Amino acid sequence: MSEEVKNPIEAPVAEAQATTTKTAKAKKGKRIVQSGQVHIQATFNNTIISVSDNKGEILTSSSAGANGFRGSKKGTAYAAQIAAEKALEIAKKDHGLSSADIFVKGIGLGRDSAIRAVSSLGIKINSITDITPIAHGGVRPKGERKP
Repeated sequence: MSEEVKNPIEAPVAEAQATTTKTAKAKKGKRIVQSGQVHIQATFNNTIISVSDNKGEILTSSSAGANGFRGSKKGTAYAAQIAAEKALEIAKKDHGLSSADIFVKGIGLGRDSAIRAVSSLGIKINSITDITPIAHGGVRPKGERKP
């Protein structure tokens, strides 16, 4: 009969410590990506820049609003340039991005300035694709009025 008798006060503390170590996750390392994609969504009110790998998994993103621009200033070309520089600096420094395909969506003022910001940071541009949705055919017309 060599059973250990646990102190009833210490037993719940030991069990609580055991459960916390089971649920702790290992920290993921930062992915190193040589080539990726830059998605630019330029609206009249804001410009959103997302940097992803070739599968489409987001590495980093930024927008004019996230960089301190408010109101009508968010839709300007300068705000788009600052947002692109911020997102791409993080992607270049943390993930090693060196070349990118650019996908542009929308008709805002920040389209061209965001692309220029990509090239000014020394990231090689492989292609530029415009993926702005275009309406074709419109909606189904309303039926004739019944007598």
